[in-house]
Amino acid sequence: MKIFAIRDESTQEQKDLAYLLYYKQEKQFYIELPENADAWETPLLLDSFVKRGETTVNSYWSKIWVQQRIVPIDRQNIGEILRDNHLKEYDEYELLMLAMGRCAQDDYYLVPINEKELPEEITRRFSKRIEDVLPLENHCLLVFFRDGVVKKCDLQKHFEKTRAFQILLKKPDYFQHVQMQTGGYGVAWDVNMTVSDAMLYRIGKSVPLTIEDFRNFATHRVINAAEAAEILGCSRQNIIDLTKRGKLHPIKTSEKSTLYLKSEVLKRNWQ
Repeated sequence: MKIFAIRDESTQEQKDLAYLLYYKQEKQFYIELPENADAWETPLLLDSFVKRGETTVNSYWSKIWVQQRIVPIDRQNIGEILRDNHLKEYDEYELLMLAMGRCAQDDYYLVPINEKELPEEITRRFSKRIEDVLPLENHCLLVFFRDGVVKKCDLQKHFEKTRAFQILLKKPDYFQHVQMQTGGYGVAWDVNMTVSDAMLYRIGKSVPLTIEDFRNFATHRVINAAEAAEILGCSRQNIIDLTKRGKLHPIKTSEKSTLYLKSEVLKRNWQ
């Protein structure tokens, strides 16, 4: 992760107006705003988040802010520009670094910093990012946060009143494909279907569980076909046959492996 302070060259005070975070592998940007940010000082486009009382700018609008500071991808001579700057392809981050975020429209620029230089109020937000997420029934999520808190989040009402999420109400299986966003900033089903970590933390109800409990369950209570065959004293072919006949119910199936709940396999020995 690369971190930059956003500052204003037109002022003598070297004040950090915001912080730009870049995740290189995923090529995603996020902007963090100070809790006491002044909308008049905050860079244009980001000021609307300050006015709404939001301190984290999501990846979509963070990327838009970056794109406004670099040459657009549809520029007529973009190929020549890339060659002149020894770039093999259009890359928002590399283009942003050419002038350290400067552009002709304003006096803002970027200063590289490390995570230890971030204000405590920003690092506190990191502790509430998402560590893991598990889809449950009835449009609920079990969310593990970095501060050790585990919450059950009911998203039914949010989906009902938000048009972008209507497909999740019509196709329940799609809900199971929830993914954690880069950096733990939220969860997503699609580019237009995201829920922030802050919202999940706010609406969720704490449950007496830790991520270690979850890991222990997965380690000790989830087994593969070979382990199931060993417990039942049969061949893997018999396990496949039991699965086809609906006598065993896999919790996950892929081309290379099939996973079962150990408790269900053990119950076969009780019959």
